[in-house]
Amino acid sequence: MLAVAVTDLLPNGLSAVYTFYEPDEERRSLGRYAILWQIGEATRLQLQAVYLGYWIKNCKKMNYKTQYRPIELLTNQRWVTLY
Repeated sequence: MLAVAVTDLLPNGLSAVYTFYEPDEERRSLGRYAILWQIGEATRLQLQAVYLGYWIKNCKKMNYKTQYRPIELLTNQRWVTLY
């Protein structure tokens, strides 16, 4: 096994809980592949969204989340589109 993407099925989307992969296979972009698979599954299941979880703007380890658009932020019980 090269990668695992723990994913929760929600009424309107998929929640990417945790993804991990074989460190020696980093060149294969398995984390990116996992997100693209989740997007494909959400589309196949006719779900609205894939939730990538918390995002801290100034955290470099979380910058990969900005590669997937649109980015929406839940604030004051409302979804706001950032990008």
